[in-house]
Amino acid sequence: MNFDFTEEQQMIRDSIARFVQDDYDWETRKAIVASDKGMSDSAWQQFAELGWLSIPFDEAVGGFGGSIVDTAVIMEEIGKGLIVEPYLATVLLYGNLIAKAGDEAQRGALIPSIIDGSTLGTFAYVERQSRFEITDCKTSAQKAGERYSISGEKVVVLNATNAHKAVVLARTSGEQFDREGLSLFVVDLEAEEVERFDYAMMDGQRRANLTFTNTPGELLGEEGKAMETVDAVIREATIAIAAEALGCMGVLNTKTLEYTKQREQFDVSISSFQALKHRMVDTMMAFEQTKSLLYRAMCEFQEDLVKADVTVHALKVLLDRNAKLVYGEAIQLHGGMGITDELDIGHYAKRLMMINTTFGDVTYHRNHYANKSYAA
Repeated sequence: MNFDFTEEQQMIRDSIARFVQDDYDWETRKAIVASDKGMSDSAWQQFAELGWLSIPFDEAVGGFGGSIVDTAVIMEEIGKGLIVEPYLATVLLYGNLIAKAGDEAQRGALIPSIIDGSTLGTFAYVERQSRFEITDCKTSAQKAGERYSISGEKVVVLNATNAHKAVVLARTSGEQFDREGLSLFVVDLEAEEVERFDYAMMDGQRRANLTFTNTPGELLGEEGKAMETVDAVIREATIAIAAEALGCMGVLNTKTLEYTKQREQFDVSISSFQALKHRMVDTMMAFEQTKSLLYRAMCEFQEDLVKADVTVHALKVLLDRNAKLVYGEAIQLHGGMGITDELDIGHYAKRLMMINTTFGDVTYHRNHYANKSYAA
């Protein structure tokens, strides 16, 4: 099987790598994270001009018509550069939900503004009591004329600090834990019926809690049948953040190896110590194992979604273990510097920690993997 990237994918990869090298160095990123918005509008517009925001969308709405592999290429480079701009929230969640659930009019009205960079979006689905079970939903939507009125609260919403619009998961029928009866709505987050509480996470990215009080919403897709679409989007997004994590892990391995070659003890570089060689081999193997399972997930995603669903759970479990090994060794081998804010090593570690809890932690995915493997 050929795992080489196509010429177009290599061009995408190279363009993002050049952007990080030329316009997104460590000092620039620190300034962006410390800013009021926690992101750079100019960088986001550059993403749009370079065509990165169009890649996952169909050509019919002005997109590139890219595959899951194209998305993974982008996300791996985002991980390498620790880019904080909301590609995941706006393109892979908000945009993908509209692309999969919206009708032709909605896709034509909403997706072009994502592609040109003028609209930032998010997906509001987590509630205080729900942990990682998306179907545990108290937020409700009542029909009011042609539109719906939404009431409830969503928490830890990606990019909700800066988002103009959100796709909100709300219950239109059924009980709190029912899979049936959940619907998707497009909501204007600048409406007066929306209240935001903004905060920064430990990886520097911004999130917010959103409170809806009879907030107008436009139905996206079929009423009460949202979960099939949500599952598909979350599955794809989980593969994407695994690719981002792979980028982070690769950088940590490279930087740690370089540091062990420079640091001397007893007049020799510590990279010559046999025990440290073994530890660096362990982190390299962890990286390669994660990469192999990620590639399997991408192949199955394109060929057999039932198998892909199981493999994505396995990928998240393996990623949790291997990411902890890689960032743990990177911090320890850098000594006290590894946990300082001034050095980027700790920031890669924090991003990996956040990825490990996004769309479910290791316990959640281990349980689902076990249940689905047994059922198969």
